[in-house]
Amino acid sequence: MADKEAGGSDAGPRETAPTSAYSSPARSLGDTGITPLSPSHIVNDADPNVSEEQTFLVVVAIDFGTTSSGYAYSFAKEPECIHVMRRWEGGDPGVSNQKTPTTILLTPERKFHSFGYAARDFYHDLDPTEAKQWLYLEKFKMKLHTTGDLTMETDLTAANGKKVKALDIFAYALQYFKEQALKELSDQAGSDFENSDVRWVITVPAIWKQPAKQFMRQAAYQAGLASPENSDQLIIALEPEAASIYCRKLRLHQMIELSSKAVVNGYSASDTVGAGFAQGDKYVVVDSGGGTVDLTVHQIRLPEGHLKELYKATGGPYGSLGVDFEFEKLLCKIFGEDFIEQFKIKRPAAWVDLMIAFESRKRAAAPDRTNPLNITLPFSFIDYYKKFRGHSVEQALRKSNVDFVKWSSQGMLRMSPDAMNALFKPTIDSIVEHLRDLFQKAEVSTVKFLFLVGGFAEAPLLQQAVQAAFGDKCRIIIPQDVGLTILKGAVLFGLDPAVIKVRRSPLTYGVGVLNRYVEGKHPPDKLLVKDGTRWCTDVFDRFISADQSVALGELVKRSYTPAKPSQLVIIINIYSSEHDDVSFITDPGVKKCGTLRLDLTGTGGPAVPARREIQTLMQFGDTEIKATAIDIATSKSVRVGIDFLNY
Repeated sequence: MADKEAGGSDAGPRETAPTSAYSSPARSLGDTGITPLSPSHIVNDADPNVSEEQTFLVVVAIDFGTTSSGYAYSFAKEPECIHVMRRWEGGDPGVSNQKTPTTILLTPERKFHSFGYAARDFYHDLDPTEAKQWLYLEKFKMKLHTTGDLTMETDLTAANGKKVKALDIFAYALQYFKEQALKELSDQAGSDFENSDVRWVITVPAIWKQPAKQFMRQAAYQAGLASPENSDQLIIALEPEAASIYCRKLRLHQMIELSSKAVVNGYSASDTVGAGFAQGDKYVVVDSGGGTVDLTVHQIRLPEGHLKELYKATGGPYGSLGVDFEFEKLLCKIFGEDFIEQFKIKRPAAWVDLMIAFESRKRAAAPDRTNPLNITLPFSFIDYYKKFRGHSVEQALRKSNVDFVKWSSQGMLRMSPDAMNALFKPTIDSIVEHLRDLFQKAEVSTVKFLFLVGGFAEAPLLQQAVQAAFGDKCRIIIPQDVGLTILKGAVLFGLDPAVIKVRRSPLTYGVGVLNRYVEGKHPPDKLLVKDGTRWCTDVFDRFISADQSVALGELVKRSYTPAKPSQLVIIINIYSSEHDDVSFITDPGVKKCGTLRLDLTGTGGPAVPARREIQTLMQFGDTEIKATAIDIATSKSVRVGIDFLNY
């Protein structure tokens, strides 16, 4: 028998007692302790309990973006043909409309009213006093990235300052896409499409923490895309992975190569990329969107062309929103922060207008531009400023000493190209800096291709900066329909989810156990004496480490046995940490994220050995993680999804 014995260092049958992950309920009597049988081992067999793949008539992918969203679909019988959703009504000048803005409007009674351009236009046309009653939300996806302690109760703030539950907003938005897509599919097919015919794919940034990924799944259940009982109907795909799947299918005419350099890392510029991918080729996908930038490193494994993630996803909040934020800072500098804050609250629709005007000029920024960019100020901005300050917008500009911004007689802010470029600089610098760090890593040094994808990749200033910094290291490639890359890749992923074969675990996972207490090795405050046996409590028994490679569907097994042979309720608590070096579940940064409760009452009998074997399995690889505990003698089992929102 092994020298380490475990105990579910957590609550006993008295289920009512609230337990924190940081106390040692194992010290209480009536404990539900278990003891590991060793050695532990990793098994790479697929889960025998997974039923045959369900078949769906169509895959619909939703790219729920920070600034714009859209969906695309493909029928299972003709998978090569990816349809991007119908064009939207009410698009903006200077912005192509395959996607719609991620904006949502609720009535004063908090009922869903509209989404996208329709929401924006309706809100805009409301009388200012009325507009204050309506709840308008935009760019709210970033809240899932920035909230450290995300729960089902997390709030969002609408433009009028009122709070709404984030889960409801995300569910409303997904429900809207579900209805639009089913309507379009029914029109296409000439007969009604049911939700059960559809496999849904929703994309999320790879750098999102696990709670945010789980939050999207909960919102999708609330919106009726799938249900916990039929969870396979919904796949949560990682945005750069989706982009990666699409990029490797590209042919030469479908992309733009930034450099026409001769040979880079053993490639001449005439090779096609699609065909030019060889066994073992490594590439970086830089997915730059509205809110975040995600960097992923993949390697192609032939013959099937499966993808392997070589380095865990990194990135940060360096999306194009950073440019909007710099513009807002510039306005504060010219007109005063107090005025801008007031204006946003008192004239929310006019503020939205101003940002739309900025958006279309932002897209006109380019490294070689020489003529100024004009941004129309809404009339109510000029009017409200005069009331607020007692002097005109023109005077404010003259007094502000902001060289690059002038007032034009047509009622516009006139920005020199340098002024516009300066707004991009902090965000682009952060992206380049992050890429520099990534290229220092050993796994990344031999990368042959860099794919620039996502909405912000359309920005010539970003393209130029990346080319200047890394053009001599690898080939920098931009797919032609760069804003739709993720959407199309997500459809391909839904058609064949097994294409991603190896991921990096973002966290370290383990369970809380009791070990035999060893003098000198274990800290005295962890000592627990029970029935004459000396235990060390709160030990973290590791299943997998952060950044370890995990094959899709890989099972990690551990065997435990109850500390007290007569014990009939066995509780195993699962913990996670971003750190690698975890010894105890009380270490800083360790969070409880799951509980397996196996009730074995009434399963006694001559066949049951004195020391029962309780096998615990964790299945990794998908964006979801499942854990199972099985009593070997009776085959009684319990299964649970790892839960990052409710602990």
